[in-house]
Amino acid sequence: MTSEALSVADAKRRFSELLDRVAAGERIVVTRRGKPAVALVPPGDEPAQRRPPPLGLLAIAGALADVEDFEETMHEVVASRRNARDRPAPDLG
Repeated sequence: MTSEALSVADAKRRFSELLDRVAAGERIVVTRRGKPAVALVPPGDEPAQRRPPPLGLLAIAGALADVEDFEETMHEVVASRRNARDRPAPDLG
């Protein structure tokens, strides 16, 4: 896969041409002040998005949302808790 670096100004002037080249499989890097700013890549060639791992209680709820029969299981847990008797607190001292 060919890769070329162009400045923002050059990329603006040649945008239509660059789209054709990228559609043909080429990869174009656009630089701003000499540093890479963006890459034009063919569809399907983008790297996988990296997301930070979810944190907190909502992350647990989101992870459990895909569990098969989750709602039914939670109803069973709630029902069993309603029928449970309180236990004395443990002596930690």
